[in-house]
Formats: sequence, structure tokens, C-alpha cells
Amino acid sequence: METKPDKAEEVSAAQSVSEAGGSLSPVHEGSDGEMPLSGHLQEFRSRLIICLVVVAAASGVSYNFVEEIIDIISAPAGKLYFLNPAEVFFSYIQVAVCTGVLVTLPIICYELWGFVRPALMPSERAAVFWLIPTAVLLFYAGLAFSYYAVFPAAVLFFMGFATASLQPMFSLSSYLSFFIAFMLPFGVVFELPLVLFFLAKMGLITSAFLKSKRRVLIVVAFIFAAVVSPTTDIFTQVMIAVPMIVLYEASILLVRFILRK
Repeated sequence: METKPDKAEEVSAAQSVSEAGGSLSPVHEGSDGEMPLSGHLQEFRSRLIICLVVVAAASGVSYNFVEEIIDIISAPAGKLYFLNPAEVFFSYIQVAVCTGVLVTLPIICYELWGFVRPALMPSERAAVFWLIPTAVLLFYAGLAFSYYAVFPAAVLFFMGFATASLQPMFSLSSYLSFFIAFMLPFGVVFELPLVLFFLAKMGLITSAFLKSKRRVLIVVAFIFAAVVSPTTDIFTQVMIAVPMIVLYEASILLVRFILRK
């Protein structure tokens, strides 16, 4: 006569099967409904691979238009030169990769949003959902402002030191390095209104508080400009600091409007 296994034996057998087949059926969530660390690492790896593939693809496409892109970049300075045979090739790669990252920035931010979204509360998700695209648009706006309004004036200023015996001749690699280092700070500076807006929505700052910190902001703006400026001259630092101060003043009006609602 066969005997039926008791409850303890069934549980023990089930655990043995689970342990033996654990590698075939990975656990996505723990007993408390939270994803384990290995799951977070796997998701981060997957999203990182997506970003790398997208950037690589965009960079490959950008390489086909690299000459046109360099023509746009070099427009304020005119003709550029290369000083060694490999300089053009590596400069082309640099331009293609930077363009690829710039074009795919919304996708990169979307993958970042997808990674952090499960850890946020519903109210926080609603706030961050519009925060990320706004940050991307402001970054693009900062780059556009720098390219059309500030960078040409900076190049013209430095070229003004030319004399009959000293003529400007920019190498391709050095000009690209200067261009990138000059443009990026403006993309960061244009995020200031968004940061202050977010802090005001959280109730951490008021327009009166921002007004009381005007002098501090001016000092911070010039310190920031001195750190991120591609050169050590005061002219470039002023051109970076002044827009930051103007954006701060605009942020005071924005915060005042928010708190009135």
C-alpha cells in the first residue's frame, strides 16, 4: 500500500526543484515585491547597451555628414588647418561621436527615466516625466544661444588681436576642443531656471530667498565661469557668467509667478 507524502515533504521537494532550476527561471521580484539587486543590475546593463547601440548608430550616420557639420562649426572662424596626417581622421571621429550623443540625448534620457521610474512615487513620476524633456530642450537652447549669440563674438574678439605679422591659423583639433569646451557650459547654465523652478515647487525656496542671494549668485557665477571656461581670460568668463546671472533674474520672476498660483 502506497503512502502519500505529507505537506512537509511536498514543500521540501518543491524547494529542491526550485533550487535546481533556479538558473533557468530567474526571480524578478523578491517576496516583498521589490526587484533584487541582480535585477536592477541586469536592467541597467540592458538600458546601457541600448544607449550605446543608439549612439553608435547615430555616430555612424553623422560620420557621413561630418564635413557639412564641420563647415557649420567652423563658420565663425573660417578656414581651418590640420598639422599632422591623422588629425583629420580623429577629428572626424570626435565630431561624429559628439553629434551622435547630441542627437540621441532624448533617447538616453528616456532610458534613464525608465530605469529610475519604478523607484519613484506616482506624484514624483508625474513631475519627472515632464522634467526630463524640459531639461533636454533647455540644454539644446543653451547650445543654440552660445553658437549664434556668444561664440561668434568670442572668436571675433580673439581674432582681433591679429596684426600684420601675426595672423590667426586655427588647427582643426584645437578649434574643435575650444568649440566643445565653450558650448557645453551654456547647455548646463540654461538648466538653472528648471532647477530653481523644481525647488520652488517643492517649497524649498521663494522669490524673496532668491532676491536675498543675488550677490552670492554673482560670485558663484564668476567662479563657475572661471572653472568651466576653456580659456583663462576675463572676457570669456564674463560671457559665461552674464547669461547665468540673467537667467537667475528670470528665475526669480518665474518662482514669484509659481508661488502666486
